Amino acid sequence: MRSLSTTIVLALCALTLLPHRTTAQDKPTASAAPAVTGARGEFLAEVAFYEQRYTQLAAAIPAEKYSWRPAEGVRSIGEVYAHIAAANYGVARALGTPPPAGIDPKAINTLAGDKAKVLEALKDSFTHFRGAILAIKDADLNNAQKLFGQDTTVRGTFFMITGHFGEHLGQSIAYARQNAIVPPWTEERQKQEAAKPKP
Repeated sequence: MRSLSTTIVLALCALTLLPHRTTAQDKPTASAAPAVTGARGEFLAEVAFYEQRYTQLAAAIPAEKYSWRPAEGVRSIGEVYAHIAAANYGVARALGTPPPAGIDPKAINTLAGDKAKVLEALKDSFTHFRGAILAIKDADLNNAQKLFGQDTTVRGTFFMITGHFGEHLGQSIAYARQNAIVPPWTEERQKQEAAKPKP
C-alpha cells in the first residue's frame, strides 16, 4: 500500500502536468510578455506562467529549507531551483543563444544553498531564456534540433521544455507541501474563497 506522502506527491505532479487556465494572478507582466504571435507567442506565455510559479514558490520557501531533500541522493529544494536556472541557460544555448559573458550554467548548482543567489539566478535565467526565444525566427521553427538527447524540431523543443518545467514544478510543490508550505497562488485563492459571502 502506498504511503500518504507518495500519493500526495503523485497527485500534485499529475495536476501540474494538466493543461492550465491563466487567471488574473497568472497574467505575465508587460516585460515578460512581448507582442509575439504564433508558436513563439504561445510558448512565451507558457514560459511566463512557469516563471511566475517558480519565483513565487522559491521566494515563499524559508532560506533554511533550501538544503532540505526528501531522501539521500535526491535534489534538495535549492538544487531544484538551481537546476531550472542552469537548464534555462543550457536550452537557450542549444537554441542558438549562448549564456552572457561571465555566466557558467554549471556553476549555478553551487549556489543551491543560498536562497538570495538562487532567486537572482532563477530570475536572470528566465530573462535570458525569453531573449533566446525572441531571437528565433518563425521560419526556423521546423528546423531540426537535438535536445535532451532526442532528435526533434525547434518547435518540438517547446513541448519538451514545457514538460521539463511541469515536472520540476510538480516536484517543487510536493517539496513545499512536505514542509507545510502552501504555494502562494493556492493561498491567495483560498483567501479569496474565504472572503466570498456565504449563500
